[in-house]
Amino acid sequence: MMVRAKYFIIIIDICMAYLCLAGAYLIRFGHVTISESLFSWSILEVLSCLCVVFFFSYLFELYERQKFVSRKFLFYRVLSTGVGSFFLLSALFYLLPFLQIGRGILLISLVLFCCAQYGSRLLIRKFSHSAQFATRILIVGAGELAKSIAEIVPKDQNVHSFVRFVSCTERDPEVDPALIVGNIKEIDSLIHDYRPQKLVVALNERRGNLPLKEFMRSKLRGIEIVEATTYFEQVKGCLLIENMQPSAFVYTHSFRMTPFMRGYKRIYDIVFSVIGLLLSSPLFPVLAVIIKLDTPGPVFYKQLRVGENEVEYFVYKFRTMGQDAEKQSGAVWAQKDDPRVTRIGQFLRKTRLDEIPQLYNVLKGDMSFIGPRPERMAFVEKLKETIPFYSIRHFVKPGVTGWAQVCYPYGASDADALEKMRYDLFYIKNYSVFLDFKIIIDTIRVVLTGFGGR
Repeated sequence: MMVRAKYFIIIIDICMAYLCLAGAYLIRFGHVTISESLFSWSILEVLSCLCVVFFFSYLFELYERQKFVSRKFLFYRVLSTGVGSFFLLSALFYLLPFLQIGRGILLISLVLFCCAQYGSRLLIRKFSHSAQFATRILIVGAGELAKSIAEIVPKDQNVHSFVRFVSCTERDPEVDPALIVGNIKEIDSLIHDYRPQKLVVALNERRGNLPLKEFMRSKLRGIEIVEATTYFEQVKGCLLIENMQPSAFVYTHSFRMTPFMRGYKRIYDIVFSVIGLLLSSPLFPVLAVIIKLDTPGPVFYKQLRVGENEVEYFVYKFRTMGQDAEKQSGAVWAQKDDPRVTRIGQFLRKTRLDEIPQLYNVLKGDMSFIGPRPERMAFVEKLKETIPFYSIRHFVKPGVTGWAQVCYPYGASDADALEKMRYDLFYIKNYSVFLDFKIIIDTIRVVLTGFGGR
C-alpha cells in the first residue's frame, strides 16, 4: 500500500506539537502530570496554536516531501515557521487574552517543535528511499498520450521507483522502446513481475484493446487503475482538456454550481471584500501619492473585461503602466520586463497590490473573490477558436484570485492561456469551500514570494 506522504507528515506534526506543549510545561514548572499538562489547555487554545503553526508550515512548504532537498533549505524553512508562529501567536494572545497559554510556555514549545520538526524532516528525507515511498507505475499505451503522462510522473531518486510502458498496438511507439516491458496480452504476468502501485490507461482508442478481466483481478489485489485524464488531474491539479470529450462535462457529478453554492459563495464574497477594503483603506492614499509622483496620469485604471455569461464589465485596478500604454499597439499581453510598466507598477504587480480595487467589483457583484481571471473580449474571441471548451470558464463569475493564479505564473501567450484554462476548469469541476480556503492560503504565499507577477 502506498503511503500518502503529506498526510503522514501532518499526523507526525500534530503528535509532536502536543508533546512539545507538554514538554514546555515540564521545563517551565519542573513537573508534569496528565491533569496539569495534557488536559490543562482548552480546545480553543490548542487549536489556535496548531492552526498558526500549520499555516506557516504549509506556507513554507514543509509538507512537500519533494522539497526536502537539503539540510540548509529545511533549516531556514523551519526557522521561518517558528519565528512567524511566535509573532503571530503573540499578537493573537494580545488581542484575545483568553487564548493565552503563557508566553514562556509558548516560546519553549516553539523551540522544541522547531527542533522536532527539523529532525523529523531529516529522517523523512533519509528514509524516503523506502519502497513505501516509491512511485511504481505501468502505463498502458505507448503513444503520444502515454508519453505525456510519463513526463508528469513525480520524479524522485528512489531506487524502487519506475515508469514502464505496456504496448497495445503494432504502431511505432512514441516512447523510449527500452522502457516497453511487454504487450497488453501479457498484462497479468507483467503485473505479477513488476508489482506496480498504479496502472494508468493512456489509450485514445480503447475498444477491444483492454483486458477487462485482468484489470479487474488486479484491482481486487489492491492496484489502482486510472485513466490518463484522471491521473493527470490528480498529479497536476488541472485538466487534460485536449483528451476530454463533451460527455465528460455532462455525465458527471462535478461541474455543478447549485443555487445554494452560489448563495454561500456570494455571502463570503461580500464578507471578504468588505474586510479587505477596510484593512487596505489606509494604503489607498499612500499608493495614490506614490503613483502620482512616479508618472503622470490617473491613480486608478479601468478596463472592460468579460464576466459571467460573457457579459462585459469595467474592472478597476491601480494604474501600473504609463498613460495610454496601448494607444499604438492595441490589446496585447503584458510581457516579462514589459517597458510599459512603471517603476512603482512593477512593485504593485509583483505584490498584487494593484488588484486591491477589484474588491469593489466583488462587492458590486461583477466578480467573485475566487474564480477564473477575467480576460478582455479581444483575447476571449481569439481563444474560443483555439482552446477546447474555453467558454465554460464564463459559466461562473471571474475572481480576484484563483486556482490558476496560485499554480501557474502570469500568462502572456495563447499557450499560457491554454495552461491556465486547465486550472480554471479544474476549479469549476471541483469547486468547494475547502478548495477556496486552500486558494486563499496559497494566494498569501504567492503575494509573499511574488510568484508569477509581471
